[in-house]
Amino acid sequence: QVQLVESGGGLVQPGGSLRLSCAASVSTFAILHKKWYRQAPGKQREFVAGITIGGGTDYADSVKGRFTISADNAKKTVFLQMNSLKPEDTAVYYCTVLGAWGQGTQVTVSS
Repeated sequence: QVQLVESGGGLVQPGGSLRLSCAASVSTFAILHKKWYRQAPGKQREFVAGITIGGGTDYADSVKGRFTISADNAKKTVFLQMNSLKPEDTAVYYCTVLGAWGQGTQVTVSS
């Protein structure tokens, strides 16, 4: 059973940065695709970023050029570096690996 634990969320002013982390318990972490999603209040969960086994990345249009996904296979951790944050980035952020989801970490962008 895969267990995922996200961290790094918080309150930040517009234009600020945060780095989210997601630690996984799965032994095959290096050969799994990893993704970040987010869910804002009253909205459906949406794709934010993904990273493939080979290191290829994909981003939602709304975060391209501002967010960067990366993974440290030795530490079994996937990261989401978020820069130039906007109020509309406010949401609970989730990582997902092999169909499992973490508990989420709250990101609030507000002045």
